[in-house]
Amino acid sequence: MAFPNFIKAAGVAAALFALPVAALAGPVMDKVKETGKLTVATEASYPPFEFTKDGKIVGYGKDLLDLLMAALSKEVGKEVTLEQLDLPFQGILPGLSAGQFDFVATSVGINADRAKRYAYTRPIAVSAQTVMIRAGDAETLKTPEDLNGKIIGTQMASASEPVARGFDEKMKAEGKPGLAELKLFTSYPETYVALANGSVDAVVQSGPALAVLVKERQGVFKLMGPLTDQKSFLAWVARPEDGDFRDFVSKFFTEINKSGEMGKLQEKWFGFKMDTPDSDYLPEGAL
Repeated sequence: MAFPNFIKAAGVAAALFALPVAALAGPVMDKVKETGKLTVATEASYPPFEFTKDGKIVGYGKDLLDLLMAALSKEVGKEVTLEQLDLPFQGILPGLSAGQFDFVATSVGINADRAKRYAYTRPIAVSAQTVMIRAGDAETLKTPEDLNGKIIGTQMASASEPVARGFDEKMKAEGKPGLAELKLFTSYPETYVALANGSVDAVVQSGPALAVLVKERQGVFKLMGPLTDQKSFLAWVARPEDGDFRDFVSKFFTEINKSGEMGKLQEKWFGFKMDTPDSDYLPEGAL
Protein backbone atom coordinates (compact mmCIF):
# COMPACT_ATOMS: atom_id res chain seq x y z
CA MET A 1 0.00 0.00 0.00
CA ALA A 2 1.47 3.34 -0.99
CA PHE A 3 0.84 6.72 0.62
CA PRO A 4 2.02 10.13 -0.66
CA ASN A 5 4.87 12.13 0.82
CA PHE A 6 3.29 14.51 3.29
CA ILE A 7 6.23 16.57 4.56
CA LYS A 8 6.46 19.46 2.12
CA ALA A 9 5.88 23.23 2.18
CA ALA A 10 3.72 25.03 -0.32
CA GLY A 11 2.83 28.65 -1.10
CA VAL A 12 -0.74 29.08 -2.30
CA ALA A 13 -2.35 31.96 -4.21
CA ALA A 14 -5.54 33.59 -2.88
CA ALA A 15 -8.95 32.91 -4.44
CA LEU A 16 -11.41 35.55 -5.61
CA PHE A 17 -14.47 34.67 -3.49
CA ALA A 18 -15.36 37.37 -0.91
CA LEU A 19 -17.84 38.09 1.87
CA PRO A 20 -18.38 41.42 3.68
CA VAL A 21 -16.83 41.46 7.17
CA ALA A 22 -16.25 44.02 9.90
CA ALA A 23 -12.98 45.99 10.15
CA LEU A 24 -10.46 44.48 12.56
CA ALA A 25 -7.16 45.32 14.15
CA GLY A 26 -4.64 43.41 16.29
CA PRO A 27 -1.20 41.79 15.91
CA VAL A 28 -1.97 39.48 12.97
CA MET A 29 -4.40 41.80 11.22
CA ASP A 30 -2.03 44.77 11.56
CA LYS A 31 0.78 42.65 10.12
CA VAL A 32 -1.41 41.54 7.21
CA LYS A 33 -2.39 45.13 6.46
CA GLU A 34 1.25 46.22 6.50
CA THR A 35 2.87 43.31 4.64
CA GLY A 36 0.01 41.92 2.54
CA LYS A 37 0.97 38.41 3.65
CA LEU A 38 -0.41 35.73 5.98
CA THR A 39 1.65 32.73 7.08
CA VAL A 40 -0.24 29.66 8.29
CA ALA A 41 0.77 26.21 9.48
CA THR A 42 -0.88 23.04 8.19
CA GLU A 43 -0.27 19.34 8.70
CA ALA A 44 -0.90 18.09 5.18
CA SER A 45 -1.11 14.41 6.12
CA TYR A 46 -4.74 14.27 7.16
CA PRO A 47 -6.84 13.47 4.08
CA PRO A 48 -9.40 14.56 3.12
CA PHE A 49 -8.98 17.58 5.41
CA GLU A 50 -5.45 18.49 4.28
CA PHE A 51 -3.06 16.46 2.12
CA THR A 52 -0.66 16.84 -0.78
CA LYS A 53 -1.35 15.97 -4.39
CA ASP A 54 1.02 16.69 -7.27
CA GLY A 55 3.19 18.71 -4.90
CA LYS A 56 0.35 20.99 -3.72
CA ILE A 57 -1.73 21.08 -0.56
CA VAL A 58 -5.35 20.22 -1.27
CA GLY A 59 -8.44 19.11 0.63
CA TYR A 60 -11.42 20.42 2.55
CA GLY A 61 -9.30 22.73 4.68
CA LYS A 62 -7.43 24.11 1.67
CA ASP A 63 -10.69 24.99 -0.06
CA LEU A 64 -11.86 26.79 3.09
CA LEU A 65 -8.53 28.59 3.30
CA ASP A 66 -8.79 29.81 -0.30
CA LEU A 67 -12.21 31.31 0.48
CA LEU A 68 -10.90 32.85 3.69
CA MET A 69 -7.96 34.47 1.90
CA ALA A 70 -10.31 36.16 -0.54
CA ALA A 71 -12.42 37.52 2.35
CA LEU A 72 -9.25 38.69 4.11
CA SER A 73 -8.06 40.45 0.96
CA LYS A 74 -11.36 42.30 0.78
CA GLU A 75 -11.10 43.24 4.46
CA VAL A 76 -7.67 44.88 4.12
CA GLY A 77 -8.37 46.38 0.69
CA LYS A 78 -5.62 44.60 -1.22
CA GLU A 79 -4.67 41.10 -2.28
CA VAL A 80 -3.13 39.14 0.58
CA THR A 81 -0.67 36.41 -0.36
CA LEU A 82 -0.58 33.13 1.53
CA GLU A 83 2.44 31.22 2.77
CA GLN A 84 1.27 27.78 3.86
CA LEU A 85 3.78 25.69 5.80
CA ASP A 86 3.38 21.92 5.92
CA LEU A 87 4.63 20.83 9.35
CA PRO A 88 4.35 17.76 11.62
CA PHE A 89 1.35 18.16 13.88
CA GLN A 90 3.38 17.82 17.09
CA GLY A 91 5.20 21.09 16.35
CA ILE A 92 2.29 23.19 15.13
CA LEU A 93 0.79 24.49 18.38
CA PRO A 94 4.19 25.10 20.03
CA GLY A 95 5.28 26.87 16.83
CA LEU A 96 2.21 29.11 16.99
CA SER A 97 3.03 30.07 20.58
CA ALA A 98 6.62 30.83 19.54
CA GLY A 99 5.44 33.16 16.78
CA GLN A 100 6.88 31.08 13.94
CA PHE A 101 3.72 31.71 11.88
CA ASP A 102 0.52 33.73 12.20
CA PHE A 103 -2.25 31.16 12.42
CA VAL A 104 -3.00 27.42 12.40
CA ALA A 105 -5.12 26.42 9.40
CA THR A 106 -5.27 22.70 10.07
CA SER A 107 -7.84 20.50 11.80
CA VAL A 108 -7.27 20.67 15.57
CA GLY A 109 -9.59 18.86 17.96
CA ILE A 110 -11.14 21.10 20.60
CA ASN A 111 -10.35 19.96 24.13
CA ALA A 112 -10.36 21.66 27.52
CA ASP A 113 -6.59 21.87 27.97
CA ARG A 114 -5.89 23.41 24.57
CA ALA A 115 -8.87 25.76 24.81
CA LYS A 116 -7.29 27.46 27.86
CA ARG A 117 -4.10 28.20 25.92
CA TYR A 118 -5.22 28.83 22.35
CA ALA A 119 -8.06 30.74 20.67
CA TYR A 120 -10.19 28.27 18.71
CA THR A 121 -12.34 29.30 15.76
CA ARG A 122 -15.86 28.13 15.16
CA PRO A 123 -15.77 24.40 14.27
CA ILE A 124 -15.32 23.35 10.66
CA ALA A 125 -16.23 19.70 11.29
CA VAL A 126 -17.72 17.40 13.90
CA SER A 127 -16.97 13.74 14.49
CA ALA A 128 -16.58 10.98 17.01
CA GLN A 129 -13.29 9.25 17.67
CA THR A 130 -13.76 6.14 15.57
CA VAL A 131 -12.13 2.72 15.39
CA MET A 132 -10.87 1.29 12.11
CA ILE A 133 -9.78 -2.34 11.79
CA ARG A 134 -8.60 -4.64 9.02
CA ALA A 135 -11.51 -5.91 6.98
CA GLY A 136 -10.48 -9.51 7.69
CA ASP A 137 -10.86 -8.97 11.47
CA ALA A 138 -14.50 -7.87 11.32
CA GLU A 139 -15.78 -11.17 12.75
CA THR A 140 -13.61 -11.01 15.88
CA LEU A 141 -13.44 -7.25 16.49
CA LYS A 142 -17.07 -6.09 16.56
CA THR A 143 -17.30 -3.71 19.53
CA PRO A 144 -14.87 -1.51 21.50
CA GLU A 145 -14.77 -4.12 24.29
CA ASP A 146 -13.19 -6.53 21.81
CA LEU A 147 -10.13 -4.24 21.86
CA ASN A 148 -9.20 -5.46 25.35
CA GLY A 149 -5.75 -7.02 25.05
CA LYS A 150 -5.22 -5.47 21.60
CA ILE A 151 -2.79 -2.87 20.25
CA ILE A 152 -4.27 0.45 19.14
CA GLY A 153 -2.47 3.01 17.02
CA THR A 154 -3.12 6.73 16.79
CA GLN A 155 -1.31 10.03 16.23
CA MET A 156 0.87 11.45 18.98
CA ALA A 157 -0.48 14.67 20.57
CA SER A 158 -3.75 14.36 18.62
CA ALA A 159 -7.28 14.66 19.96
CA SER A 160 -7.51 10.89 19.53
CA GLU A 161 -4.69 10.11 21.98
CA PRO A 162 -6.45 11.16 25.24
CA VAL A 163 -9.66 9.43 24.11
CA ALA A 164 -7.77 6.18 23.54
CA ARG A 165 -6.01 6.53 26.91
CA GLY A 166 -9.34 7.23 28.60
CA PHE A 167 -10.85 4.11 27.04
CA ASP A 168 -7.91 2.03 28.34
CA GLU A 169 -8.29 3.46 31.86
CA LYS A 170 -12.04 2.83 31.83
CA MET A 171 -11.60 -0.80 30.80
CA LYS A 172 -9.01 -1.39 33.53
CA ALA A 173 -11.21 0.32 36.13
CA GLU A 174 -13.95 -2.16 35.21
CA GLY A 175 -11.58 -5.06 35.89
CA LYS A 176 -10.87 -5.79 32.23
CA PRO A 177 -7.42 -6.18 30.67
CA GLY A 178 -7.42 -2.87 28.83
CA LEU A 179 -5.14 -2.26 25.87
CA ALA A 180 -2.05 -4.36 25.36
CA GLU A 181 -0.39 -1.19 24.05
CA LEU A 182 -1.19 2.25 22.70
CA LYS A 183 1.25 2.93 19.88
CA LEU A 184 1.76 6.58 18.94
CA PHE A 185 2.83 7.73 15.47
CA THR A 186 3.94 11.05 14.02
CA SER A 187 1.10 11.12 11.47
CA TYR A 188 -2.15 9.27 10.87
CA PRO A 189 -1.04 7.77 7.53
CA GLU A 190 1.68 5.93 9.47
CA THR A 191 -1.05 4.29 11.54
CA TYR A 192 -2.76 3.04 8.37
CA VAL A 193 0.46 1.36 7.26
CA ALA A 194 0.87 -0.20 10.72
CA LEU A 195 -2.69 -1.51 10.62
CA ALA A 196 -2.24 -2.96 7.15
CA ASN A 197 0.99 -4.76 8.08
CA GLY A 198 -0.32 -6.06 11.41
CA SER A 199 1.76 -3.89 13.76
CA VAL A 200 -1.44 -2.65 15.38
CA ASP A 201 -4.90 -4.23 15.64
CA ALA A 202 -6.91 -1.04 15.25
CA VAL A 203 -6.58 2.69 14.59
CA VAL A 204 -8.46 5.45 16.39
CA GLN A 205 -9.07 8.70 14.53
CA SER A 206 -11.71 11.22 13.47
CA GLY A 207 -14.68 9.43 11.91
CA PRO A 208 -15.07 11.54 8.71
CA ALA A 209 -11.45 11.04 7.70
CA LEU A 210 -11.62 7.29 8.29
CA ALA A 211 -14.91 6.98 6.40
CA VAL A 212 -13.30 8.40 3.27
CA LEU A 213 -10.25 6.14 3.65
CA VAL A 214 -12.39 3.00 4.08
CA LYS A 215 -14.35 3.91 0.97
CA GLU A 216 -11.11 4.26 -0.98
CA ARG A 217 -9.61 1.03 0.49
CA GLN A 218 -12.59 -1.28 0.27
CA GLY A 219 -11.69 -4.80 1.31
CA VAL A 220 -8.62 -3.56 3.20
CA PHE A 221 -10.06 -1.59 6.12
CA LYS A 222 -13.42 -1.50 7.89
CA LEU A 223 -14.99 0.84 10.43
CA MET A 224 -15.95 -0.70 13.77
CA GLY A 225 -17.68 2.49 14.96
CA PRO A 226 -17.13 5.17 17.64
CA LEU A 227 -14.78 4.30 20.50
CA THR A 228 -16.93 6.40 22.87
CA ASP A 229 -20.16 8.41 22.68
CA GLN A 230 -18.26 11.70 22.97
CA LYS A 231 -18.41 14.04 19.95
CA SER A 232 -15.33 15.96 18.87
CA PHE A 233 -15.26 19.33 17.14
CA LEU A 234 -12.43 20.29 14.78
CA ALA A 235 -11.41 23.91 14.35
CA TRP A 236 -8.51 26.26 13.46
CA VAL A 237 -6.41 28.07 16.03
CA ALA A 238 -5.00 31.54 16.80
CA ARG A 239 -2.77 32.84 19.58
CA PRO A 240 -4.62 34.26 22.64
CA GLU A 241 -3.61 37.80 21.70
CA ASP A 242 -5.17 37.30 18.26
CA GLY A 243 -8.68 36.69 19.51
CA ASP A 244 -9.94 39.36 17.13
CA PHE A 245 -8.51 37.48 14.15
CA ARG A 246 -10.07 34.29 15.50
CA ASP A 247 -13.42 36.09 15.64
CA PHE A 248 -12.95 37.27 12.05
CA VAL A 249 -12.41 33.69 10.90
CA SER A 250 -15.30 32.38 13.02
CA LYS A 251 -17.68 34.96 11.56
CA PHE A 252 -16.54 34.01 8.07
CA PHE A 253 -17.16 30.32 8.79
CA THR A 254 -20.63 31.12 10.13
CA GLU A 255 -21.47 33.10 7.00
CA ILE A 256 -20.37 30.41 4.55
CA ASN A 257 -22.15 27.77 6.62
CA LYS A 258 -25.38 29.77 6.43
CA SER A 259 -24.91 30.36 2.69
CA GLY A 260 -24.45 26.62 2.10
CA GLU A 261 -20.88 26.97 0.80
CA MET A 262 -19.36 25.05 3.72
CA GLY A 263 -21.89 22.23 3.26
CA LYS A 264 -21.04 22.00 -0.43
CA LEU A 265 -17.36 21.58 0.41
CA GLN A 266 -18.21 18.89 2.96
CA GLU A 267 -20.23 17.05 0.33
CA LYS A 268 -17.30 17.36 -2.07
CA TRP A 269 -14.67 15.94 0.29
CA PHE A 270 -16.61 13.70 2.71
CA GLY A 271 -19.75 12.80 0.81
CA PHE A 272 -22.06 14.26 3.47
CA LYS A 273 -22.83 17.50 5.31
CA MET A 274 -22.01 18.11 8.96
CA ASP A 275 -24.05 19.97 11.54
CA THR A 276 -21.44 22.29 13.09
CA PRO A 277 -22.53 24.71 15.85
CA ASP A 278 -22.18 28.50 15.93
CA SER A 279 -22.07 28.56 19.75
CA ASP A 280 -21.59 26.40 22.84
CA TYR A 281 -18.73 24.41 21.30
CA LEU A 282 -15.99 25.58 23.70
CA PRO A 283 -15.40 23.98 27.13
CA GLU A 284 -15.61 26.02 30.32
CA GLY A 285 -12.64 28.33 30.81
CA ALA A 286 -11.84 28.56 27.08
CA LEU A 287 -10.33 31.69 25.57
